[in-house]
Amino acid sequence: MAGRTIRVLIVDDDALVRAGLSMMLSGTEDIRIVGEASDGSDAAAAVRSQTPDVVLMDIRMPKLDGLATTELLSSAPNAPQVIVLTTFDADEYVLRALRAGASGFLLKDTPPADIAEAIRRVAAGEPMLSPTVMWSLIEHVADGAVDARTQRARALLDQLSEREREVAIAVGQGRSDAEISAELYMSVATVKAHMSRLMAKPELANRVQVALLAHDAGAV
Repeated sequence: MAGRTIRVLIVDDDALVRAGLSMMLSGTEDIRIVGEASDGSDAAAAVRSQTPDVVLMDIRMPKLDGLATTELLSSAPNAPQVIVLTTFDADEYVLRALRAGASGFLLKDTPPADIAEAIRRVAAGEPMLSPTVMWSLIEHVADGAVDARTQRARALLDQLSEREREVAIAVGQGRSDAEISAELYMSVATVKAHMSRLMAKPELANRVQVALLAHDAGAV
């Protein structure tokens, strides 16, 4: 993303939130707001016409909520990265949105500079969630399908090569590529190659989902 303008679409049913985000981000040289949508039902068309790199996605909307919209966008070819927006750090929908393919989440009162930095990181394919934030979310979200999800995660983990499995577990532990490189005695380029193979799998759209896989399988 170096030297390239990051295209951002804002999806939120609150016009004031959209205006506020647009105003906050308009002062950054490398981020451009290319469009807005007032509901998830309008988001897919906006993505097709505006081709954003990143979508800032509200969770709670009246017609099509952020969870369903994230699933819809993530399943499409050349899908943009999605950052979900929420008012509460333990919003019951946030973890479900991450499982659906979102790259991370932001509280709506996040300082403008932090929002811009999060957009840059996600656009570059870097993780946005610290282990503390991720596991705090997991602890707060009740999910009755734990056993089935654990079985699926373990089955998928078993299908990976030994090195891919080691990298996935390290990602689940919150390690950066540089830390994984030092810990597993491989070059950063090799770590990135393993990550690319992991994220090429349909169940693992991004680094967050790789971390969730390791957690769900009980590997971390």
